[in-house]
Amino acid sequence: MLLFLATELRALLGTPISDERAQLAHDLAEDAIMGEVGARISTPPQRGIKTVALSVAARILTNPQGLRSEQAGGMLQSYADSQTGVVLSNDELRRLKRAVGMASGAGMLDIAPVETRITTYPWRQA
Repeated sequence: MLLFLATELRALLGTPISDERAQLAHDLAEDAIMGEVGARISTPPQRGIKTVALSVAARILTNPQGLRSEQAGGMLQSYADSQTGVVLSNDELRRLKRAVGMASGAGMLDIAPVETRITTYPWRQA
């Protein structure tokens, strides 16, 4: 399944990357997304999925070691994104679930087995 094009990833990053690295980032992002929403993604993918996939792929390529900061001599580089690598943020998970029509939140949860659900009601209908 194609979630985004390598040219889109290159444009987002603003740096040249090889086709192999772009494909690996795509495959890792796809794996993380499929692990959360399974086969609910249509072809073409629903709106919102490309955004999440590109965000995850960009994180994979810009900070593959998952560093929070690094220092070389007098220069200190801090990474503003608290998420690193192939981790989906809570916002990304919500966006994915909304895109594929999955309910999110405990209000939609029904844990009673089908055979134990109430089929009669204590009031009378006229």
